[in-house]
Parts: sequence; structure tokens; C-alpha cells
Amino acid sequence: MRVLLVEDDDRVADALTPALVRRGLAVRRLASGAGVLDLVTEVDVVLLDLGLPDVDGIVLCRQIRTVSDVAIIVVSARGEVDDRILGLRAGADDYLVKPYDVDELVARVHAVRRRRSDRGGGPSGVVELDGVRVDFDRHEVTVDSAPVSLSRKEFQVFALVVDAQGAVCGREQILAEVWGRAGAAENRSLDVHVATLRTKLGRPALIETVRGVGYRLSGQPGRLA
Repeated sequence: MRVLLVEDDDRVADALTPALVRRGLAVRRLASGAGVLDLVTEVDVVLLDLGLPDVDGIVLCRQIRTVSDVAIIVVSARGEVDDRILGLRAGADDYLVKPYDVDELVARVHAVRRRRSDRGGGPSGVVELDGVRVDFDRHEVTVDSAPVSLSRKEFQVFALVVDAQGAVCGREQILAEVWGRAGAAENRSLDVHVATLRTKLGRPALIETVRGVGYRLSGQPGRLA
């Protein structure tokens, strides 16, 4: 999942960015509001601090919402009820008050992405890589034009990895979106599903394991539609 962190405090950004990367997120960071509107089409979630040096975060949140339906989570030290209401009314999907737990932040990131997928904001169209063709809309996969039968969870796992477009798709994200929880049984089930996918696709190297983090494609898929 691609995250844009809009945070002016270098100490916060320097601590948060590697923590998010370790949890399977691809992070870009801007220290001000300049350039944010140019990047929102390239990310899945915006983590937006309100105390920016060049623009008030509430104003920027409204500006983002006028040009994009990207998920926005406000992360701010402004913790009063009126501040939270203002942020949500400006278009934010969620509001988290500093200081916060990183795992809670990641859980909220996955939750807002999952809610958007549930209402039709998930991946769509067709992509192809190394003879493997994925039709997100039809929930179909073919290998060298031959159909491959996948279970619902197998397709969901593969779709998440493919949609990451070569970035790491974190285990926590997959477990949250496919299983709804991240217990020991679900972790083992994920490993089994990935092993089965590699066998069914006949491309053992297509899905790479990033130890302790998650999975990614070994190449960049091309979008056909």
C-alpha cells in the first residue's frame, strides 16, 4: 500500500517512516503542503498533519478532497472534539491524535482502505505479468491464456500483491483485508495460500517473500485496461 506522509516535524517523520516500511507500507514524505496535490493520484492513503508551515492542514484536506477520493487520515496533536469534527467535515476518513501507537495507525490505514474497497474503490481492470493475466473485475486469472481456478481467498491474496505493483504487500494488510484478523492460525493459512498460488500459477518466483514483512511481485505488472 502506498502512503503519502505529510509531516513537517523531521523527528516524527524519521521515526515513523521506517516503522511503516517495516510493516509493509511504501512511504513518501513531504514536509509541507507544497506538492501534495500533485502526488495524491499516486498513493492509496494520505497521512496528514495539520500544523504545516505553509498551509493549514484543514484547508489542505479540503483541497485534496476537491481533486481526489484518496483516503485521508489526519494525524495531529490537535485533540479537541471540535478539531476532530472539523477534520472529518473537511473530508478526512479518520482522525488520530498524537501521540499514537504505530500499530494502531497501521490498523486504521488498512481499515480505511478496506472500507473503500468494500464500496467499489478496490483494484479494477486487467493487468499482465510474465504471461499471468489478472482480471480484477471478473475475478479471473489466466496463465498463458489458460484459466486458473483459484479459491476466493487465493484470488484476494493474489489481487492484493498484484495491486501493490511491485511494492511490498505487508502480511498485516493481507491478513486484515482477507481474514479480518491476524492470529497464529491465520498467519499459517496465509503461508499455505501463497504456496498454493505459486503452484497453481506455475511461476514459483513470481511472488517473492520479504522475510518478516510480506510479499511482492518479482516484476512490474502492465495494466491493459
